[in-house]
Amino acid sequence: MTNKSKTEKGIKYPPTLISLREKLGQKAKREPKFRFYSLYGHLVRKDVLWTAWKISKRNKGAAGIDGNTFKDIEESPEGVQGFLTNLQTSLKEKTYRADPVKRVYIPKGNGGQRPLGLITIKDRIVQTTLLLILEPIYEPDFQDCSYGFRPNKSALEAIEILQKEIHHGKTQAYDADLEDCFGSIPQDKLLKTIELRIADRQILKLIRKWLKAPIREPGKPQYKPTKGLQQGGVISPLLTNAYLNWFDKAFQGPSNPAYKTGVRLLRYADDLVAVAKEITPELIEFIKRILEEKLGLKLNPEKTQTVNLNEGDSLNFLGYTFRYTPLIRAPHKRYCNYRVSKKAMIKARKTVKTLCKSACRLQVEDFIPRINLYLDGWGRYFSKGYPSKEFNKLNNYVKYTLMKQLHRKSQRGYKIGKDKSWHQFLKENGLVTLSKQRYA
Repeated sequence: MTNKSKTEKGIKYPPTLISLREKLGQKAKREPKFRFYSLYGHLVRKDVLWTAWKISKRNKGAAGIDGNTFKDIEESPEGVQGFLTNLQTSLKEKTYRADPVKRVYIPKGNGGQRPLGLITIKDRIVQTTLLLILEPIYEPDFQDCSYGFRPNKSALEAIEILQKEIHHGKTQAYDADLEDCFGSIPQDKLLKTIELRIADRQILKLIRKWLKAPIREPGKPQYKPTKGLQQGGVISPLLTNAYLNWFDKAFQGPSNPAYKTGVRLLRYADDLVAVAKEITPELIEFIKRILEEKLGLKLNPEKTQTVNLNEGDSLNFLGYTFRYTPLIRAPHKRYCNYRVSKKAMIKARKTVKTLCKSACRLQVEDFIPRINLYLDGWGRYFSKGYPSKEFNKLNNYVKYTLMKQLHRKSQRGYKIGKDKSWHQFLKENGLVTLSKQRYA
């Protein structure tokens, strides 16, 4: 494990946990077929549980089926110490039970709804604890083409590599869309995949409990059985990567008909794209066979497509749109232009609108930092390529929406002072202005 793995977004791991993760990672790397059989004892360690609490609290998240929040636990008579002690005892005595999952739906960019499973804080802590132990074991097994939910990997790294591959002539792409990937993963095949690395029965029992935890749909009193993995569970991304690693390995191997043609696969969780100088029917058939016949997943025929950038097509991946654009001063020449996708812009406007509604309830100095936090993160991610046009559009939308919401605070309109524009007023109050230079 590298030094970067010793912290998790500002949270320092205790030396004992750092040492444990390094030893597990080294063992997994040295012995690719070794099955770890004595892990449960690490799960109940206080240093691991406390680190899991800190990570979970930092990630926030809505309450689960029991309604308990982090604040509720902190303000309870037993406090965090008592909460973790009781959790540790239930794990040691094997009395821990997974709570039912609370189902919620969030809007998707295409107008549909994405199902999420909200788990209780208790389950969140235990899943994070197990993640801290399993992550260094699986990391040596994962292929370089996988970028999602991995330490020292990121979506931006995948975007930059995709841009370079296109620049070097790989202008055809197979954009594969997996239909409900998390919910479609066969649980029996997933467990067999996990058992190839994990022999500890107590760890496997824990994973089965989370897989079988019933779901409470909104507005319905009855529970229904769980299928696949819960999108929203802490451990789900790691288990998904472990399962899809079968596909990654097959794609890199000699059984791939395009093995010697330099085709490049990039996968971020269930988002995957293959780029090459030529996407052949044999390659498409190979991808379908591995994903659908071997892994039991399903490609969405309406969203899965072959893209040819040389013929004017565009490729959407991780919020960016790639296309060839003629040079203004030399139209006969073209360059690979990648910028914020329309879907990402729609999502950004919806988020800004929701944040700006708080302007009716809070003072300017209170709600602008909230908007800035979102804008700065969004701008940093989308600062690659040519984002100036989209930055200007979002800047204008933010100012207009804020102005509209502030006017609602008073029947006579919001007063910003004489001889002062809204641009000046919002700038004086610290509103972030997105620009390419800001993130250079």
